[in-house]
Amino acid sequence: MSELVLVNAMYQISLTQFLDLFHESMIKSPKIAATQKRIQNINDYLTYRCWYYTTRGLYEKDKLLFTLLLALRIDVKRGRIKHEEFDIQKTERAFKDWFDKESSDLSPFPEPFDNLSMFHRFLLARCLSPDRTISEARNYIIENLGSKYSEPSVLNLETMWEESDYKTPLLGLLSSGADPTSNIQALAKKKGLETFVVSMGQGQEILARRVLQQSIANGGWAIFQNCHLGLEYMEEFYDTLMANEQFEHTFRTWLTTEVYPQFPIQVLQCSIKFTNEPPQGIRAGLKRTYALISQDKLEYIETPQWRPMLYSASFIHSVVQERRKFGPLGWNIPYEFNQTDWEASVQYIKNHLDDMNPKLGIAFKAVRYMISEIQYGGRITDDRDRRLMITYAKNWFGEFIFSNEFKYYDGYHMSKARKLEEVLYCIDKLPLIDPPQVFGLHPNADITYSTNLAKALLDEIVSIQPKEVGVLVGESREKIVHNVCGDMLSKLPANFAQHEVGGQLFFSSVLEIAFVLLKTQEKLRNMDHLNPMVIFLRQEIYRLNKVIRLVRNELTDLQLAIDGIIILNDSLRTALDYIYDGRVAPTWVRYSWESTTLGFLTAMRQEATRAHRGWSLDTVTMDNNVLRSYKDDIRDAPTEGVYVYGLFLEGAGWDRRNSRLRESQNKVLYVQMPIIHIFAINPMAVTAAGPLAARTKARSQITMRTKRTEVPTAPYVYLCPVYKKLMRTDLHFITMLKLNSNEHSDRWVLRGVALLCDIK
Repeated sequence: MSELVLVNAMYQISLTQFLDLFHESMIKSPKIAATQKRIQNINDYLTYRCWYYTTRGLYEKDKLLFTLLLALRIDVKRGRIKHEEFDIQKTERAFKDWFDKESSDLSPFPEPFDNLSMFHRFLLARCLSPDRTISEARNYIIENLGSKYSEPSVLNLETMWEESDYKTPLLGLLSSGADPTSNIQALAKKKGLETFVVSMGQGQEILARRVLQQSIANGGWAIFQNCHLGLEYMEEFYDTLMANEQFEHTFRTWLTTEVYPQFPIQVLQCSIKFTNEPPQGIRAGLKRTYALISQDKLEYIETPQWRPMLYSASFIHSVVQERRKFGPLGWNIPYEFNQTDWEASVQYIKNHLDDMNPKLGIAFKAVRYMISEIQYGGRITDDRDRRLMITYAKNWFGEFIFSNEFKYYDGYHMSKARKLEEVLYCIDKLPLIDPPQVFGLHPNADITYSTNLAKALLDEIVSIQPKEVGVLVGESREKIVHNVCGDMLSKLPANFAQHEVGGQLFFSSVLEIAFVLLKTQEKLRNMDHLNPMVIFLRQEIYRLNKVIRLVRNELTDLQLAIDGIIILNDSLRTALDYIYDGRVAPTWVRYSWESTTLGFLTAMRQEATRAHRGWSLDTVTMDNNVLRSYKDDIRDAPTEGVYVYGLFLEGAGWDRRNSRLRESQNKVLYVQMPIIHIFAINPMAVTAAGPLAARTKARSQITMRTKRTEVPTAPYVYLCPVYKKLMRTDLHFITMLKLNSNEHSDRWVLRGVALLCDIK
C-alpha cells in the first residue's frame, strides 16, 4: 500500500490508517475456536478490507496495478513464486533463445518455467502476446485472490461517511467529467444536514476559515473544492482540525483536488480518499449526455430534423472522448473535450433550425464547419486531428442521417424517438463494449490499446520495485549491471569520422529512419563541401558522435563507480537502476541524437533548385512515388531526388502489386513500406528541364504539404503524415506523403493511418 505513492503522490497512506483497518479486522472477522482458522479469517478479512479501502481512492488505471501487485506479493511471501521467477530479467536471454527457435512450440521452456502455472502463463502472455497480458493478469488474480478482487470497487459515499469522523477529511481525487459535489450535497440532504461549499483559489482563505468554523459549530458539512488551488490554506486547515476538540458529531469536511505532487502529506495521510471516474464507453457517454436533457428540451423544436441532429451531436461527443483511449492512433493529442463543447454545438443547431428557411433546408456545410472547426476544433491544435474531426462531421452530419437506413455502425442506430424514455431505451440497447470499427478504426486498434495498457502496467510495476543494493539470488544488481555495461561497450561503435563519406550514404538516426542512395563514391568525392547534402551529412554525424560519446562515458563511469574507483552520484545511480530494469537511461534519452529530417528534405529541394535553371526554393515542393522495390532490389541511384526506406505503415496494409493502400491483416500492426522515391517539383514553372518535366506538369495540381500549407488532392489519394516515433506530435511530425488508394481518403483518416520511422 505504501509503495503506491511512487505511482501517484496523492496515494499517501499512514500507519495509523492501516492499524485502524487491522483493529477492524480483529473485531469483525468471523470468530472460531480453532487458532489457525481464526488467523486465516483475520488475514482474509484484512486483505480484502485493505484492498477495498485502497482501490476506492485509486484512479481506474491504477486499480489493476495494485491488485496485481497484491497478488504477486502474497504469492512471493507464501513461496508460490520464487524470486528468480518474479525477476524476469534474469531469464530474458533464455526466453529470447527459446522464442527465436523455429519450432518453439516443441521446445521445452527455459528453467524454471518447465511446469506452467497460472503465473507462468501470465509471464508467457507478456512475452509472446502482450495484448493478452491484461486478461491473463485478471485470471491470475481470480485464481489466487478470488473473483471478488476482479470486480470493481463501487463507490458508496454513505459508507465512507460512516467510516469517517470529525477529524477525518474525505478527499476526492478529481477526474475529467466527474465532480462528486452534487452527490455529496444529495447525501447531506438525505441526512438532514447543511452544506457549505467553497471553491478554493486566490483570496478564498478568509471565506474558507469562516465556513470551517461555522460548520464545526453547527455540525454541518464543509465542502472545499479544487484544494490544489489553495495549498497554503490546506496546512492551516489541518492544524485547525487537529487542534480543535469542540466538534458536533455530525461535522465532516469534504475535499476535492486534482493530482498535485506538492499537496500536503499530512492531509493525504489522515484522509479517506476516493475517486469518482465516469463509466467508459459510448453507451455510458450517451447516458451522461441525455441525463442533462429534459423532455421539454427534446420537444423544443417541432421540426423533425431536431431530434436526429441532437442525437448525432451527442453521439459524436461520446465518440471523440472515447477515441482517446487508443492513444496516438486515436488522437495525436488527448484533448479534454467536455460538456461545454456539446452544449455549444447543440445551441448552434437550435439557433440554426430556428432561423432556417424551410425552402432552402439545413445548411449542413455551415453546421459541419461550426461543430468540427469552431466548437470542438477550437480545442484542437494539431492539423491532422483537425482533419479527423472534420471527417467525423462530414460522415455524421448531412441529409443522409434522416434516412431510416442510416446507422453509425452495426448495432449503433439513429434514435428519432419523441419521448425521452424511448431514447434512453435505445441507448440501453447499444453494445456494452465498443468495437474499434465504430470509431472508424481497424480491429487491430484493440491490440494496440491492450498492448499499450499492458506495457504501462508492467512499467509501473518495475518502476516501484525496491532498489536496495544487495544479493537476492545469484549475482548482485551491481555485478549484473557491470556485466551489461561491458557488453554494451563492446557493441558500441567507434565515433564516425566527419570527413569520411562512403559510396552509399546512410541517412539513419538512432532509429534508422531512412536510406539515401547517391550515385557513386566518385560523385561524393567530387561534391563541393558546401553542397546541401554534404552539409546535412556532417551535421548528422556530429549529432550521432555526441550521443555515442555520452553513452560510452556514462557506461565507463558506471563500471568505475561499481568497482569503487569513483563516487556513484545521483545520475549514475539512476542509470544503474534503469539499466538493471532493462530501460534506457534518462540522460541518454535527453541528449539522444535526433535526425533533422526536415533539414534532409530541404537539402534535397535545394539540390533540385540548383539543378534546374529558373527554379526558386520558395516555389519548389515535394512529390513522391512508392516503388514496388525494396532496399535490396535497388542498385542504381535516382536521377533526381532520393530513395527512402525503413518507413512503417500503421493503421492500414499495403498492396505492393497495385501500389496502393488496403485493409490491415488481422494482428499485423505495422507493415514495412517499399522504397519511396521523394523528389522535388516546381508547379509554377511553365517549362521544366530535366527528366521530371512531364511529371511536374501532370502533378502541378496534386502537390505535397510542407508544414501547414495544403493543396487539395484527389479523393482517392491519401495525404499520409510521417512521424519520427509512435508519439504523433508536432515535435515528431516530418511531412506528408501521398499514398494511392481505391477507397475514399476519409476511410484512412478515420483509421488513423500514418507512416512511422520507428515503432519501438
